Amino acid sequence: MKHTLSVLVEDEAGVLSRIAGLFARRGFNIESLAVGPAEQVGVSRITMVVPGDSQSIEQLTKQLYKLINVLKVQDITEVPCVERELMLLKVSATAATRSEIIELAQIFRARVVDVAEDALILEVVGDPGKMVAITQVLNKFGLMEVSRTGKIALTRRSGVNTEYLKSLEAKV
Repeated sequence: MKHTLSVLVEDEAGVLSRIAGLFARRGFNIESLAVGPAEQVGVSRITMVVPGDSQSIEQLTKQLYKLINVLKVQDITEVPCVERELMLLKVSATAATRSEIIELAQIFRARVVDVAEDALILEVVGDPGKMVAITQVLNKFGLMEVSRTGKIALTRRSGVNTEYLKSLEAKV
């Protein structure tokens, strides 16, 4: 199972390197990684997606807390949260296919950010499932380049679990 970890760290040189080293020593692969300033000055939030079972993630969390610059570690996999990613897609586009690609982009609320004679660059923001879906739809036109950020996430104060609500809607 993939786990999403939200880690608050002191914003100092070498912190990310020490965390990555810890993961490497333990044989863990980081599938997604996003780092940026948090709400507090001098603190950064690291959001990472790591495969593993609950027991190994719990052990990894304990190891993270042993690092001096780590302030808080939270496994937010099962916690209601808002998750987003950013993806840029360079899609091969001829005069004949351009309008179809733009229509498909609009369905996914993607923005065209660059137009060239033989290609379009689209900006897509959304949950990871949306990224997979638009990539599959546009694949037939020829994906020239893809660049994705790591997943970022914040827990919901409301406690509303939108994934649960989606599953209820699907049954109706």
